[in-house]
Amino acid sequence: MRAIVANPGKSLQEADAFEVVEQDEPVAGGHDLLVRIEAVSVNPIDTKLRQSLAGQAKVLGWDAAGVVETVGELVTLFQPGDQVYYAGDVKRPGSNAEYQLVDERITGPCPTGVSVSEAAAMPLTSITAWESLFDRMKIDPQRDAGKRLLIIGAAGGVGSIAIQLAKAVAGLEVIATASRPETSDWCRSLGADAVINHREPLAQQFQQQSIDAPDYILCLNDTDVYFPVMAELIAPQGTICALVSSAAPQDLNLLKAKSVGFVWEFMFTRSSFNTHDLQRQHEILVQIAELLQNGKIRSTLNQDLGPMSPQQLVRAHQMLESGATIGKIALGGFE
Repeated sequence: MRAIVANPGKSLQEADAFEVVEQDEPVAGGHDLLVRIEAVSVNPIDTKLRQSLAGQAKVLGWDAAGVVETVGELVTLFQPGDQVYYAGDVKRPGSNAEYQLVDERITGPCPTGVSVSEAAAMPLTSITAWESLFDRMKIDPQRDAGKRLLIIGAAGGVGSIAIQLAKAVAGLEVIATASRPETSDWCRSLGADAVINHREPLAQQFQQQSIDAPDYILCLNDTDVYFPVMAELIAPQGTICALVSSAAPQDLNLLKAKSVGFVWEFMFTRSSFNTHDLQRQHEILVQIAELLQNGKIRSTLNQDLGPMSPQQLVRAHQMLESGATIGKIALGGFE
């Protein structure tokens, strides 16, 4: 089969940063599905892993939609011919290939009524947003509806779906941050109740707009930069969830007087550690598909770059590294 590998030590300006190689088609066993890839999307983790490669080329890509070709002997959730979507396992070869093995327990049935590219744009960010809100911060739609959520860096992939889930599933008031007119408009179109500028002092904007303290904060941007203001803004007994690794120690004592909780979200925790609740990600993707099909949320796909190729992957990585992308970027399968 054909696959596109990222070569270690290469900048995006070098012609062989990505290249097509021939590999053996993988064989499904156990809980694995062999999926024929029809579309993929690109996430910041793709760029981070490409930049950290050392010694060996790697197939990247942790979002895909496609068709099940064969199944392992332990598979019960799917059968050949099923349309599926998933974010995969960071420890295994990625989706920038013609075929990929993926565990059925982290795979969902592809939503109907959307294009394959729109479906491929959803898994990683949807699972991340869902886990952040409901598994990490323990938001209960029955108990917590009407509470306030601040999303820092809300126009990107995770923020775009987090806004929608917070509104459609949890019934929260959502304060989003964005720094440009087009990103602010995007957040409002997804349901944000208010948008403030994360390039300006956040606490001052909360005060100027008479916005009460958030009960929850989801930080999708630089944790080091925003930790002090998050500690200042968060309501007593609130919860902060962060995605971006901290480069410096943070003063957790800033959270003590308010009895504030701080949690991390990493979408690959369950698959990396084979946790007892691994199938939770299948369940999340089932719910996301139902919300899409019922029109409760919409795909966050914003740009489809066409068929997969080394050149288009370079383009997608450059767009992500610019820090100015809105929503998600998708590519089709091989021509």
